[in-house]
Order: sequence, then structure tokens, then C-alpha cells
Amino acid sequence: MQARKVMSAIWKGAVVAESSQTVLLEGNHYFPSDSVNKQYFIESDHHTTCPYKGLASYYSLKVNDEINSNAAWYYPEPKSQVKQIKDHVAFWKGVKVVEKN
Repeated sequence: MQARKVMSAIWKGAVVAESSQTVLLEGNHYFPSDSVNKQYFIESDHHTTCPYKGLASYYSLKVNDEINSNAAWYYPEPKSQVKQIKDHVAFWKGVKVVEKN
């Protein structure tokens, strides 16, 4: 299901992603990869597996020299039943996802 509101992902006062084209899945907004502010993202070697979605990869966030390890995740090759989240990033670990005012 597509959310049509403009959603912002914010950590430590920085907007790390913003889009009106997020994909809402299991209560998480997945932001298109072209909507993330890449200057805040650091590649991570962390991975987890979800039986429903597949193998997840992670990014850490860096804002003002503070690091939030593995705070963003994505599925490079999601399973077919959730293919709509390919090339999308979701957040946790204190990253606030809110509707833009």
C-alpha cells in the first residue's frame, strides 16, 4: 500500500530521508533510495534474514559526528511477495518517521 503523505525520517535533527512515495509494510515506511540524504549514510556489513522478506542489509547513520549503528535497513533482493520494497530503505533505533507539516 502506498502512503501519499510526505513522510520524513529524522535523527538528531537531520532529515535523513523524505518522500511522498513511501511503501508502508508491517508498520514501517520504506523510503525510495533516491529520497535518502546519502551524506548521512555509512555502509554496514550487518545483515539479518526475514523469512517473509529475505536478506536485509544495513546502513549506519552519522549526524554531527554521532553514529547510530545499523539504524537503516533495506532488502537488495526482496522475496517476490514484497518486491515493492526493492530499492527502498526503512529506519529504526530512534529515527523518527513523521508526516511532514
